[in-house]
Amino acid sequence: MRTYRWELRHVDRPERVAALQTALNDLPEALARCLVLRGIDTLDAARRFFRPALEHLHDPFLMQDMTAAAERVARAVRRRERVLVYGDYDVDGTSATALMTTFLRRQGLDVDYFIPNRFTDGYGLGRAGIDAAAEQGASLIIALDCGITATEEADYARARGLDLIICDHHTAHDALPRAVAVLDPKRPDCAYPFKELSGCGVGFKLAQATLTTLGRDPGEAMDLLDLVAVSIASDIVPVVGENRLLMQEGLRRLAERPRPGLRALAQQAGLDLAAVSTERIVFGLGPRINAAGRLGDAAEAVELLLTDDPARAAELAKKLEAINRQRRTIDLQTREEALKQAERHLSGRMRHALVLHQPDWHQGVIGIVASRVLEQYHRPTVMLCTVDGAAKGSARSIDGLNIFEALQACADLLTRFGGHAHAAGLSLPVENIPAFRDRLDDVVEAAMTPDMLIPTKAYDAGLHLADIDGRFWAVLRQFAPHGPGNLTPVFRGTNLRVAGEPRLVGADQRHLRFEVRQRGPEGDVCLPVIGFGLHRHLALLQQSRRQGHAFEMLFSINENTWRGRTTLQLQARDLRPADA
Repeated sequence: MRTYRWELRHVDRPERVAALQTALNDLPEALARCLVLRGIDTLDAARRFFRPALEHLHDPFLMQDMTAAAERVARAVRRRERVLVYGDYDVDGTSATALMTTFLRRQGLDVDYFIPNRFTDGYGLGRAGIDAAAEQGASLIIALDCGITATEEADYARARGLDLIICDHHTAHDALPRAVAVLDPKRPDCAYPFKELSGCGVGFKLAQATLTTLGRDPGEAMDLLDLVAVSIASDIVPVVGENRLLMQEGLRRLAERPRPGLRALAQQAGLDLAAVSTERIVFGLGPRINAAGRLGDAAEAVELLLTDDPARAAELAKKLEAINRQRRTIDLQTREEALKQAERHLSGRMRHALVLHQPDWHQGVIGIVASRVLEQYHRPTVMLCTVDGAAKGSARSIDGLNIFEALQACADLLTRFGGHAHAAGLSLPVENIPAFRDRLDDVVEAAMTPDMLIPTKAYDAGLHLADIDGRFWAVLRQFAPHGPGNLTPVFRGTNLRVAGEPRLVGADQRHLRFEVRQRGPEGDVCLPVIGFGLHRHLALLQQSRRQGHAFEMLFSINENTWRGRTTLQLQARDLRPADA
């Protein structure tokens, strides 16, 4: 059984916790600590955190090249030019494509879109889409969620007489593409205050700026925020600052006025959009949208997001559901093979990074499987297959190790790479794989500290069950929407005991359900607990119950609705004996 090191998240200035407690009318210490850990350490900051407003969005013209981009799109609108929207095949790219296509069609333009095929066109801005734009008589290409490293492709577009606007959010190389405008908050020369927009988020800012340039209200673009919310959740960008505000408004629109495609997809996933959250997008909507680009044609996902016809939406959603089921089957087989290969590599020598290669692995699932291997072995993982004689694949990394920077140190062995700190895509000659495996291992070893090799479970504060009252929950629920940078608060409970008989639940009997009790100042406090995937801890709870031994638990707090009745429950994250 894997064991984790429990780590209390560090507060640099503990005195700010007490000051915030006082400023917020004796807010419980655990909640004040959660706020300070998220950079909320003043009354004004707390007000903005708990009451975010759309007027707090940053001016899109603060982004480098935005004026040029908005003027070029506005010119296309005035002259009724033909435009091609070019997107990536993941959720961020398809939602960004749907957003920009919707926006431009509303302006009366003749707009088509192009999503590269993962298997024939490869990743990013490529010649096939540029050629398609030229053949369709387009004068402008707007590339979304890709293009920041496409210097040769930008030159090719210019040679074909096409203007190009790039809307990306990935890390830029030293040389930027020569285009009409390159919008990317991560550009070294970009002064935009928030650097972590999704690709769809950058497209949304361009839509706002274009409306302003046309003398219109930028608020007209707000009903596109449901697509931005889907992109933020699925692309695992930080849900802080501007992203948190965009996410909150996008979730509200998803709950109140979902577009037909997302409504149909939610029905296939058994997801109630009235209670939609970041997590439910990640596990419910995102994989089904992604499945189209992983195994088939991502353009079908764009069509789903664009259609206003409920019948067509239902048809496409059903098709994506079938593709997603097929994807799961391939995932499972690939995962089993990858784990066996990882065991062989780790048994040969101490590896700090895993580079796994199987020629016939499906290119569409190796990114997902790389994440599973990383979870199993807690090592940065690269999964590669062979496509047209070259090795292509995906990389995933652990917290604290920037995989994009690690790949930069191996750039002479690679044909192409791009991405960000936690995930990247790459290609290289097959014969370079052994040298790449050893080089990446050396780079990762040099960057790692010993503690990084041990998986941790971080928590925000200790908490007594007696402190979980109505006011506590009323404040805690306003921490949402959650995501990287604003994870669901996790608490540590000590001196806990089992009440009743713990049991395994779920179709595969992998989830743990029990009641926990703790002695409080006014007697025992009991609360229900669900532990997803924590079946391995059943023996610990059974022994605790038989022998009366205490245990400790890391947990979050949420609501559970059953047969029309909603109650608070704890969600266990990890358990261990009290003397661990």
